[in-house]
Amino acid sequence: MASIETKTSHIDPDTGYPPFTFGGQLRMMAGAFWSSQVRNKVLLLIVGLLTIILTTVYAQYRLNYWNTPFYNALEQRDLDGFFEQLKVFFIIAGSLLVLNVIQAWLNQMTALFMREGLTRDLVDQWMHPRRALRLAALGKIGINPDQRLHEDARNLAELTTTLAIGLVNATILLASFIGVLWVLSADFAFTFNGRQIAIPGYMVWAALLYAGSASMLSNYVGRKLPTLNTQRYSQEAELRFTLMRTNENMLAITLTNGEDSERRRIQQGISEVLAIIRRLAFAYTNLTWVSAGFGWLTTIAPILIAAPVYFSGGLSFGGLMMAVGAFNQVNTALRWYIDNFRPIADWKAALYRVSVFRRALIELDNEHAGPETLRVEQDEAEQLTLKDLLLSPRPNSSGSDRGLRLDGEYVIFPGERIMVNGDPRANRRLLFQAIAGLWPWGKGTIRLPKSGSMLLVPQKGFFPDATLEEVLTYPMPAATYTPDAMGNALETVGLGRLTEKLSARERWERVLQEDDQMRLRIANALLVKPRWIVLDDAFEALETETQSELLAILNMMSEATVIYVGRSETFLPSSTRLIHLQPY
Repeated sequence: MASIETKTSHIDPDTGYPPFTFGGQLRMMAGAFWSSQVRNKVLLLIVGLLTIILTTVYAQYRLNYWNTPFYNALEQRDLDGFFEQLKVFFIIAGSLLVLNVIQAWLNQMTALFMREGLTRDLVDQWMHPRRALRLAALGKIGINPDQRLHEDARNLAELTTTLAIGLVNATILLASFIGVLWVLSADFAFTFNGRQIAIPGYMVWAALLYAGSASMLSNYVGRKLPTLNTQRYSQEAELRFTLMRTNENMLAITLTNGEDSERRRIQQGISEVLAIIRRLAFAYTNLTWVSAGFGWLTTIAPILIAAPVYFSGGLSFGGLMMAVGAFNQVNTALRWYIDNFRPIADWKAALYRVSVFRRALIELDNEHAGPETLRVEQDEAEQLTLKDLLLSPRPNSSGSDRGLRLDGEYVIFPGERIMVNGDPRANRRLLFQAIAGLWPWGKGTIRLPKSGSMLLVPQKGFFPDATLEEVLTYPMPAATYTPDAMGNALETVGLGRLTEKLSARERWERVLQEDDQMRLRIANALLVKPRWIVLDDAFEALETETQSELLAILNMMSEATVIYVGRSETFLPSSTRLIHLQPY
């Protein structure tokens, strides 16, 4: 990312990357759709929709043509002709009803598959190895990915489907009915200062001028809506994140009497959301002056425009009504942008948030620290090597963040017990993340064991919302191990009482105390049988007695190399060597 920032001073504060153009956003999401598994299904539905839309427009064309004989029969008091045209109307209207129902179903199915393809693609990008954790440290965009994966993806899929179908329908309507208007006003002429002036197809030009002025005025009045919608989505996501975080930490908040502090924080979040909504309400109100004003004017505008031809005798009453119907269809097509200005603003906001999120995930693979980049590679031998390491804080991080140094070369051999400690000012956690391949900023070399059989144990474990046997064997499927093997692992770590609950589903991070959670994680190690175990200060919050018990279990795994990154007086006596880190 540092290399990108040197090329431009214009940086998106949410992601730390250069701003994303609208064309780039469209290309990003079009590429995602084209490579998705639902592409063929959506394309097939699009063909069906086009067929239905074309048939519907033809039926509307026939309905518009029906105006002339129907209203002429009324004008001439022709009862037989009147009833005959009623039969024609019910045939056309019935056909339109069936077509509308089919189109509604195809619309819903298209939106469904669009959402499936988009959401699955985003989840695949997010859950790509190493990306999700690095995204969390990227900045504002990493705070609430759930909002972009759920709400923003849903909005983008549904709005894209609705707006695209509406635009295609409007385009076909315009192409079909503009010819009718042209024919009806092809010979229009008027006299001015004794001169006759002809305006061929003047009703077409009048419709274009009428709808064009409305579109330009709407665009000017509502120009701030996409930005305001983007800000609203962001503030809504942050409020939801605050509420979720408060709920998850309610015990600690209650015990420290922190309710008032959290209440003020939540109320502040609500105030920020409401402030954006107030600005949106004002913008929507201004837009309503334009949309509603032109909407009411449309009731009489086509008659006023067609009136000169009618009063000059160029149109019958039925022809006038046909012209009014054709004008309304053309005007509806031309007004598509005005009528959909609000959803277009929402769509642009959703497109921005989703495309920027997807780009940030992909760009994470291209991040590097500069010309002297940390190298993490596999060794030819079964050993782990740390050589001349300098791990720097993340670019653009706060000045209080520290890195670490490790001068020289350290080779760790199979079966060793190593503690990595050092100056308290050194950020030891960076070494753990670098070994895991999560920290690219710095220089030096890390060579990982040839076997690749390494278990990384972070300070805080993850317990999926699943049965105990799935938690115990995570991330492997529970069927990988026999019930006896799982029971033996639980007995070994002192959790034999849980053997009967292997099939039970609970919130295990709440059911089990912190010591027992760590025991369960060590039981997982007993099942996996890794050749290398790297712990990130995992014993820090445990009772001394629990530390001793778990260390004894780790020592039972004599073939495994254990590297403890952190400070533990319990682990220190059993370590064969101590590696000392310096601050940077």
